[in-house]
Amino acid sequence: MADIIKTATREAYGKALVELGEKNEKTIVLDADLAAATKTGMFKKAFPDRFFDTGIAECNMIGIAGGLSTIGFTVFASTFAMFAAGRAFEQVRNTIGYPHLNVKIGATHAGISVGEDGASHQCCEDIALMRTIPGMVIINPADDIEAREAVFAAAEYEGPVYLRFGRLAVPRIYDEGYKFEMGKGVELIDGDDVTIIATGLMVNEALIAQKALAAEGISAKVINIHTIKPIDKEIIINAAKKTGAVVTAEEHSIIGGLGGAVADVLSEEYPVPVLKVGVEDEFGKSGPAVELLHIYRLDAEHIIEKAKKALSLK
Repeated sequence: MADIIKTATREAYGKALVELGEKNEKTIVLDADLAAATKTGMFKKAFPDRFFDTGIAECNMIGIAGGLSTIGFTVFASTFAMFAAGRAFEQVRNTIGYPHLNVKIGATHAGISVGEDGASHQCCEDIALMRTIPGMVIINPADDIEAREAVFAAAEYEGPVYLRFGRLAVPRIYDEGYKFEMGKGVELIDGDDVTIIATGLMVNEALIAQKALAAEGISAKVINIHTIKPIDKEIIINAAKKTGAVVTAEEHSIIGGLGGAVADVLSEEYPVPVLKVGVEDEFGKSGPAVELLHIYRLDAEHIIEKAKKALSLK
């Protein structure tokens, strides 16, 4: 594990776009009047002729992105998750998803950790929405290293990708040189009693929970699912077979997100108790990001609680 370094995944996104721009002159970035927040401003500064601000017109931005992709460009269309997945859903579905165009959606400021911006901007439904679009790849990186590699992997993939980034600075989990594989989960810690499957910033909370459980004599396996669609069925099924109980953890609604995807796999292939840690079918509210994560029980303490309950259900 790396030393503790905290960086927001949106920062890594901006830097990775610049690297892509240096390597491939066919890389184009669009933004909807939020370049400073989404960090696409880094690309704008480096390549002003390949950056286009569409203004507060997210639906139009997606249409433009689709058009540019049909003439050979690799397009990254960026805005907050609430606007990318929410406001522009129809355009993402019909203009990008249906014809399976080569557009990458850089959705920043996802989840409760948007903080003071409040419920209107705290998108905890985006993974669920994107999962319903046939052929859409969904990636939710755990730290800045993984975010950087995810951007590169998305650029190489031919087809639509939804990249989910956060506003809050999160601890670095991986070392430089980490190899990202789209569609492959990562086992961070092996265990025998219960499996914790996490995504995004909840991966760090899962690691904290694992240490606390170990101190109580409970052996927890920790898996990072960075690609929620297509999901790594093999790693999930094998973990369930070994531990017999699963807890999922995500900064998203418990409806339709990682927990739902894992439950879908296991209900068909190897049924075991599956308990979910996530937003409990409610809207967020304004407040400091770290405090909100605790208020909505998106923390190690709640993962521990659920892990113990899952054990009792075996």
